[in-house]
Amino acid sequence: QYLQLKKKLEDEFPGCLDICGEGTPQATGFFEVMVGGKLVHSKKRGDGYVDTESKFLRLVAAIKAALAQG
Repeated sequence: QYLQLKKKLEDEFPGCLDICGEGTPQATGFFEVMVGGKLVHSKKRGDGYVDTESKFLRLVAAIKAALAQG
């Protein structure tokens, strides 16, 4: 799931994102998206996993807002 989401976001915003993720023994891992050094999504911080279309669209909106800010 992580790789599919990462590819979908990178296809949507080529060269604009820094996406990292890691599986951990205690949980389902973490997934973070940064735009220009600004963290826009962090599963570890409480944003949850992007597992529905509405969550994906919310993440896309956050990325677009961060890109607009420059």
